[in-house]
Amino acid sequence: MARRERVVRMSVEQPLWRALTAYRVLTMAYAVVLFVFTRDEFERPWVAVAFLAVMSVWTLATLPKVAGATSCTKRFLVADLTVALTGILLTPVADVHAQTFDGPTLPSIWTAGSVLAYAIKGGWRWAAFASSLVAVANIVERGHPSRDTLHNVLLVWVASIAIGYVVEVARASERTLARALEIEAATRERERLARDIHDSVLQVLAMVQRRGTALGGEAAELGRMAGEQEVALRTLVAGGLTRTSRVSEDESLGAVVREVDEPDDDGPADLRTLLAPHAGARVTFSEPGAPVLLAPDAARELAAAVSAALDNVRRHAGDGARAWILVEDWPDEVIVTVRDDGPGIPEGRLAQAEGEGRLGVAQSIRGRLRDLGGTAELVSVPGQGTEVELKVPRVSRGKAGK
Repeated sequence: MARRERVVRMSVEQPLWRALTAYRVLTMAYAVVLFVFTRDEFERPWVAVAFLAVMSVWTLATLPKVAGATSCTKRFLVADLTVALTGILLTPVADVHAQTFDGPTLPSIWTAGSVLAYAIKGGWRWAAFASSLVAVANIVERGHPSRDTLHNVLLVWVASIAIGYVVEVARASERTLARALEIEAATRERERLARDIHDSVLQVLAMVQRRGTALGGEAAELGRMAGEQEVALRTLVAGGLTRTSRVSEDESLGAVVREVDEPDDDGPADLRTLLAPHAGARVTFSEPGAPVLLAPDAARELAAAVSAALDNVRRHAGDGARAWILVEDWPDEVIVTVRDDGPGIPEGRLAQAEGEGRLGVAQSIRGRLRDLGGTAELVSVPGQGTEVELKVPRVSRGKAGK
């Protein structure tokens, strides 16, 4: 099974739906308890009992409806608000003195749950619509609105609109975050593919160009064409790629084998076995006596970065250059040092190469180590060679061996 990156996201509004579910149940119970303690004040208690029974059954039966935005449909919102408005308007029928004293309505604060459902589902505009209907119903129920009535109406109206606005902002932020994650994932994939292309096709084209120019004749024309294709491909790499590649190449600095999109392996990999093929007449490989265990992905990427460093030695240090690979296995990290005795890198050359689209050091080496959470340090002194130190954090030996 090929390696894949999975991102699991949970909606930022889901906790609001859970809170609304609990709110509806608690306020339903509050309305029932409130009636039980004040039932002697009702002229027609049977009206209150009938409504509270309907409201309780409705609340419990529709709990799945307020579990999320998908299940909370417009039809449910209309029906739920109708129940709340009916309870408000039935209050003076059950209690004639309700219009004289600013007592609670039959649904009491359960009504706010209906308004909040509008706010979470549709934002501040839906909240303003629902709270305005509740305000009208409360004013009609009182007959002549008092200061407390207007205060309660204004409080519900402002609070619901504020919550609706917050929900809209949260949704916009979630969309922005999702887009940013997609861009980041696409950028990382583009960099990974660019490294793979650099490690394979671009190196072959560069080799054909050099050897064709050296041979002359028809081979020089092939070399020129290969150079043109190399420039075009580098431009494509900088703009994004859509596929991976696989190639193997044998050179004087040792056999270089690169594999892309390899199957996953549950067990740790020994870095020494991946780096050993580089050893040869002009490459000295120094390794610890015990296995250097890393996660399979980390081991492959680190080995590919070493291959890229050796390829730079072959291409830029000259035919007679020698290279040394040193592997150090520490408890918290693995360090691989690649050193050569070539002429070194002139100051400013790396920045110039990156500007020209030559991304060997930027992506094939530093990009790989950055993705692994490690670092790549390059030290070069003109006339004294170049040293690349690659550091990769690792788990302890106990964890690696599990």
